[in-house]
Amino acid sequence: MNFFEAIILGLIQGITEFLPISSSGHLVIAEQLLHIKMDTGVLFEVMLHMGTLAAVCITFRSDLKRMFWEMIHIFSDLYFNLKVFLHNKIHEMEEKQYKKILHNNYRKLVVMILISTVPTGIVGYFLKGIVEQLSTSMLAAGLGLLVTAILLLVVDYWNPGDKIPKDMTSSQAVIVGICQGIGVIPGISRSGITITSGLLCGFRKSFAVKYSFLISIPAIFGAMILELKEFTVPSMNWQTGATYISGMIVAGVAGYFCIRFMLSFIQKRRFKVFAFYCMLMGIGAIVCNFVSAQP
Repeated sequence: MNFFEAIILGLIQGITEFLPISSSGHLVIAEQLLHIKMDTGVLFEVMLHMGTLAAVCITFRSDLKRMFWEMIHIFSDLYFNLKVFLHNKIHEMEEKQYKKILHNNYRKLVVMILISTVPTGIVGYFLKGIVEQLSTSMLAAGLGLLVTAILLLVVDYWNPGDKIPKDMTSSQAVIVGICQGIGVIPGISRSGITITSGLLCGFRKSFAVKYSFLISIPAIFGAMILELKEFTVPSMNWQTGATYISGMIVAGVAGYFCIRFMLSFIQKRRFKVFAFYCMLMGIGAIVCNFVSAQP
C-alpha cells in the first residue's frame, strides 16, 4: 500500500464510520476497485479503528468524563448498599435506607451502554466467520448497502419519540446492541442500523444519534482487540509505518468532522439523502461485481 492509498482508505473510514452509509461496505468497494493490497496483516485496520475511536472520544470528552465519574460513584453506592443490606439483616429493628443507584441521566446512560455492549459482542463473535467470507465481496457490500437504504427510508417516515436516557429500558438497550452487532456485516451501516433501532424504540432524534456514537466506543475498542489477536507485520518498515500513521490521522480528523456534521444535520434534515446514496452505491457495487466477473 502506498501513501495515496492509505490516505484514501483513511478518508473513507473516517467519513463513512459515522455517517449512516457503511464504512465496511465502502472499504470493500474501494479495495476491490483500486486493487489495494495490505501486506502488514491487520495492522492498518487496527490503526484506522484507533483514528475513529480517538474522534469519538475527543468529540464527547465532556460526556465521557462525566460518565467515568458517575461509574465510580455507581460502584461506591453499590458497595454502600451492600453494607446496608448486611446491616439490615443483622439489625432488623434498625433498618437503614438504600441509596438510589440510577438517579440521573448519566448513570442510566452508563448502564445502558454496558447492557448494549454485551449483545453486540455476542452477535459480532458469531458473525465473525461470515464477515470474513464476505469481506472481499462487492456483491455482499452492495446488498448490504441496499439493506441500509431500506432501513433509512423506513425510519425517515417514522415519527420520532421523545425518550432520553432516563426513559430507556434494558430491553431497548439490548435491541440496539444486537443491531450494532449486525452492523459488522459489510454494507450494513453500524451507525445507520443503531440510529434506526433507537428511533424505532422511541428515542429522541438527537439522543438516538448520540447513543449510536457512544456505544461505538466499546464496539470499536473490542474490534481492535479481536484484530490484534491476528496481528502480523511481516513486511513492516519505517516508510510503511509512516504511511499507515498518515491514514490513521486522516481517519481520525475526517471522523471528528463527520460526527459534528451528523449532530447538526440530524436536527434539520431527514435520512432520505443517505438512503438514496446507499441505494446508488449498492446498485453500483452489484453491477461492478457482475461486470468484473465476466471473462
